[in-house]
Amino acid sequence: MSALAPTMEAFFTERLMTQRQASPRTIAAYRDTLRMLLTFTYARTGKAPSQLDVADVDAKLIGAFLTHLEADRHNSARTRNTRLAAIHSLFRYAALHHPEHAQVIQRVLAIPSKRHDRTDVSFLKPEEVDALLAMPDRATWIGRRDHALLVLMVQTGLRVSELTGLTCADLVLATGAHVRCTGKGRKERATPLTAHTVALLAGVDERAQRFPSGSALPDVPWRPAQHRRRAVARHQVCSHGSERLPVDGSEDHLTSYPSPHLCHEPPPQRRRRCRDRFVAGP
Repeated sequence: MSALAPTMEAFFTERLMTQRQASPRTIAAYRDTLRMLLTFTYARTGKAPSQLDVADVDAKLIGAFLTHLEADRHNSARTRNTRLAAIHSLFRYAALHHPEHAQVIQRVLAIPSKRHDRTDVSFLKPEEVDALLAMPDRATWIGRRDHALLVLMVQTGLRVSELTGLTCADLVLATGAHVRCTGKGRKERATPLTAHTVALLAGVDERAQRFPSGSALPDVPWRPAQHRRRAVARHQVCSHGSERLPVDGSEDHLTSYPSPHLCHEPPPQRRRRCRDRFVAGP
């Protein structure tokens, strides 16, 4: 058996799952990267993954694989760097178990990340936020739900994945109203809610207490077990905002990834304002 196969298996079972307790999404991302690397290596060398040795996957092959991602798969520099980070993680683990391949591993770890342009994060102006919140037709239940979704986005700055994963049990609408969520990096946080937001959320699903595990913002009334998809939440923001936003005529305010870009205040100021309201009361 080659040295690469057992090392790669131990990297997933011991390093990621046992020692690091990586999330399923991280493990899946690493798996996809190494799967593409093994497929590319087989096409270049003709060796099956079970026959590969650490020396076969050298810096030259890794460089060719990264070029393949950008040229053939049309991946961006950001995606290319993400794939390279997964490969670096594997080779850092292999360096501790195969010192006889230290030179090959060192050259792979020396491959740098590619620099790329970073887009500045902008925030909606107050008049733009008001125009966005006025778009849903609150005469219908769907419109009231969409309005509550947008208001919750604006106040809390939740990511779309965090918003779609909220359950009725995550919303505390009594004294000390707040919303709890587990976000990126498995970080738990609680964000206070104003009296206006509490009233809107309470009116969306009056039977929330009967379905604590159901979705906080269901697709249709009285279907608490069905969660909203990411694409649905993004569509609500972009469709409601496409007619009136942006107010100043620019096109860089509204994207398909709305939160926390919807908030018209920078995060530190927003957290300070919410904390003051939480302490002083609505």
